[in-house]
Amino acid sequence: MGQLYPDSHIEIDGFVARYYEQLLNLISLGKYGKFVGRAIEDMKINPQDRILDMGSGSGYNAQFMSKYLGKEGGILGLDISKEGIARFKEKFSDNTEINVENRRVDKPIPYESRFDKVLTSFVIHGLPHTAREKLLDNAHKTLRPEGRFFLLDYGEFELSDLPLHLRVPFKMAECKYAYDYLDRNWVDILKEFGFVVVDNYEYMGGFTRLLVAEKVTLTENGT
Repeated sequence: MGQLYPDSHIEIDGFVARYYEQLLNLISLGKYGKFVGRAIEDMKINPQDRILDMGSGSGYNAQFMSKYLGKEGGILGLDISKEGIARFKEKFSDNTEINVENRRVDKPIPYESRFDKVLTSFVIHGLPHTAREKLLDNAHKTLRPEGRFFLLDYGEFELSDLPLHLRVPFKMAECKYAYDYLDRNWVDILKEFGFVVVDNYEYMGGFTRLLVAEKVTLTENGT
């Protein structure tokens, strides 16, 4: 079965999925792991948190998040990469509270008001905007009241401002949707889907960022 979005570069499997983290560390000159660790720390995970990882890949981010969780906490990863899911399961084979399912993040998800935190990391930029909207709608529905959505992805920048060692791989690896992502105001978009941005953490000179958005609890009159 082919990709649902042929122009997207985020649906990966095989060799690239197997060595995805190593390749990112190579491209970023060894900075990728440290950057992810800082971003996960900035999520301020509580021991009892239930976390949904939308586009969890091989469980790389889940490894960082799991360090902050207690016995009552847990993680559910969603992905469609066979290689990524297999590696995720291997990493957490001895932890029944950290699981992964083969599900698309832009299709209906049967977990309403189930999670305290939802993370999507370097997924949303690679989707067409209609699919991004479905992902955001899923994130809102799966969060408990006042739960938090974490959008870890590219920051606001002009391509010409990137250092050469990042600009070249960006041009080579990224799809047309990534350029569209950079042109949009994500604070306003999140507001449209029932979130209010409460924090904005920047990394790698602003090339990447973590937007922290809280689920808005609507009143009876819908405001």
